[in-house]
Amino acid sequence: MRSLLAGLTTRGRAFLAAGLAIGVLGLGLGLRELVSLGGLLILLPLLSALAAARARYRVRCEREIIPARVPAGQATDVTIKMHNVTRLPTGLLLAEDTVPYALGTRPRFVLDRIGPGASREISYQIQSDSRGKYLIGPLNVRVADPFGLVRLGSSVALPGTLVVTPAITALPPASLAGTWLGEGGNRAAVAAAAGDDDVVPRAYRDGDELRRVHWRSTARYGELMVRREEQRWRNRAVVFLDTRSRAHSGRGASSSFEYAVSAAASIGVHLAREGIDGEFFTDAGRVTGAGRFEDVLLDSLAVIRPSRTVELTQILAERPRGSGGLLVAVMGRLTEDEARRLAAARSAGGAALAILLAVSSWNTDATGGRQPAGTETATATSVLAAAGWRVTTATAGLPLGGAWEMLHQPTGQRPPGLVTQAGAG
Repeated sequence: MRSLLAGLTTRGRAFLAAGLAIGVLGLGLGLRELVSLGGLLILLPLLSALAAARARYRVRCEREIIPARVPAGQATDVTIKMHNVTRLPTGLLLAEDTVPYALGTRPRFVLDRIGPGASREISYQIQSDSRGKYLIGPLNVRVADPFGLVRLGSSVALPGTLVVTPAITALPPASLAGTWLGEGGNRAAVAAAAGDDDVVPRAYRDGDELRRVHWRSTARYGELMVRREEQRWRNRAVVFLDTRSRAHSGRGASSSFEYAVSAAASIGVHLAREGIDGEFFTDAGRVTGAGRFEDVLLDSLAVIRPSRTVELTQILAERPRGSGGLLVAVMGRLTEDEARRLAAARSAGGAALAILLAVSSWNTDATGGRQPAGTETATATSVLAAAGWRVTTATAGLPLGGAWEMLHQPTGQRPPGLVTQAGAG
């Protein structure tokens, strides 16, 4: 009874109080009509509470978040299907979904009636400009009577997870075989010259030739799979992100750290969609997880934070030496000694690219004294270039796509204002 009375609205409590007052007054005056009226006013909210309580658990809900992983700044759709699993219609339903404050206000819906065995679907969009992993739900459903006397609530629809990744920039295409992997011909020719195909399959992508379908793997995984034409060692990449807090500057979304995180996400997604398997490293070591490289990368970058690491002491220590492939590093502030340690991480015969951030350009508190981008990264650029790296410097106002494209252009075609240097080898 106490829980039923707790669900009374202000109107319901007013009816109850008025009924008691009128009933007592009727008894005192000996007027049966007032006693009957008072009893009716008391009985009405109680009956409404009992009816609402019976309807509390008649609704089953299912939640869908599509897509469940979305870049920052893009919207995702949340759909909740509500099923009435009884043979009686529901009353008035007031639904409110639980969303984190960063995603905006809580969406609210009013559903007047769901018939026996029927379903009702509600949907809304949410958007976040900040990366992170957010819990959406549960859905709070309150059952209200037609007179507005009672509202009883319950939590339905289990929570779902929304992963907001860093903003992803579409990068211009580049010659994978010639520029990154050190081969002059196409990848099919490399495989033909080297020997048997690598039969490790991957998921089919638009544009793949049907002759490359690996039917045995297709039957095993239940989706169309194609065989890789490259040898495995020629089709691998490592993406390294410098997360040291001392190596970055600026605050929030406008910091060099967020630029670096977005750059690592964009480059990793670009490589994965070009058919290259990869691994993700930070100054803390190799980042592991279940799923494909793209999934591990984006899930990790959605929640990554600046680290307290001071020195690059064991940079890429877990990376097998002599494995070839591509190494891409997105670095913050580097000393000469740190640049030498990074330079040594390049495998013999493998290509290495570095985007060095002119960190002072993200220092919004500085009123002057910023170094020119080329001067700030000149030492590290020289060290890396001497070790065979291709290096570019990025400033706060430089689009990532421009920096990426410049890494693959001959020196004479690079416009002024972008510091880029290619090493020998």
